[in-house]
Amino acid sequence: MRLQNKVAIVTGGGVGIGKAYAQGLAQEGAKVVVADIQEAEAQKVAADIRKAGDEAIAVPVDVTSVEKTQAMAQAALQAYGRIDILVNNAGLYSALKKKTFMEIDPDEWDRVMAVNVKGLFLCVKAVYPAMKQQGKGKIINISSGTALSGSPLFLHYVSSKAGVLGFTRALAREVGDDNICVNSIMPGLTISGSNQEGVMTPEQVADRRKRRCFQRDQYPQDLVGTVIFLASDDSDFMTGQSISVDGGMNMH
Repeated sequence: MRLQNKVAIVTGGGVGIGKAYAQGLAQEGAKVVVADIQEAEAQKVAADIRKAGDEAIAVPVDVTSVEKTQAMAQAALQAYGRIDILVNNAGLYSALKKKTFMEIDPDEWDRVMAVNVKGLFLCVKAVYPAMKQQGKGKIINISSGTALSGSPLFLHYVSSKAGVLGFTRALAREVGDDNICVNSIMPGLTISGSNQEGVMTPEQVADRRKRRCFQRDQYPQDLVGTVIFLASDDSDFMTGQSISVDGGMNMH
């Protein structure tokens, strides 16, 4: 149990890949705060974790809101007394339709940036005081392999996920003296049920498979081990890094 007695917040933890992160962290002994704008889904995940004999609570959060992110951190502290791990997973992707940059509405651009970049900023601001006081913390930001490949027709999404890389590096420099590690993960295209429908055609998914060293689909479980590693003491001397977990598609 590598995360015994640690407290982890997972944003977007109620569905898809975030759900897998929440369950994986719980299985390693963490007490998990499942934070999601879809409160009913977060409640289900927290209930499943408790059924399995582990500890979890569900908290509603809109990561674009100062008040809601602060309330999320307070709920974690009230329930468990500390915050050791933040997985900044909440993001806008599956609701987006492929379109050229000329077709992207400025309001849609702002929404993507608000969730995918500002959301990280607000969540970090919410948990930082507790981590600083404890003298240790782990912040894990979820970027995307699209930031390396420059995938077309999602300019706002790809730009936001490239922003996560810069955010990770700059924040790591600022919180090093507080013994807080800040790293990011760049997943490849991950098949996670309903959030995948309509985003990629079967042909596009097959093309991704072909371009990997491991020529198979990627699933949420393929990412969980890396999250656990970055959340654990095993990565204590690692910060400002961005790790590709994509079956060997992008190498950098």
